[in-house]
Amino acid sequence: MTVMAPNGTARTFDYRAGDVGYVPRAFGHYIQNTGNQTVWALEMFKSDRFEDVSLNQWMALTPHQIVQQNLNVGPELMNALRKEKQFIVSYPGYTYSPRTSR
Repeated sequence: MTVMAPNGTARTFDYRAGDVGYVPRAFGHYIQNTGNQTVWALEMFKSDRFEDVSLNQWMALTPHQIVQQNLNVGPELMNALRKEKQFIVSYPGYTYSPRTSR
């Protein structure tokens, strides 16, 4: 998980089964599964109001020309963005297929 502070700094943490991570209020975060098994995550909030903004989804739904001009990126990035929200993204190069028998 990478946690981004409002001042532009970021730190990446590697977690294993049973670990607990913390994201301070108003900090962005990005969770990526770097393994080859399903990740289960539980989010808890101290508030009765939850708000979520996915940067990937937001950029995918913004007209491509605006994103490309403002971020100086090409169509490769735009084609990689997803309009559907992804809670945890897969690590490129890994796939996971659940076992059908034990």
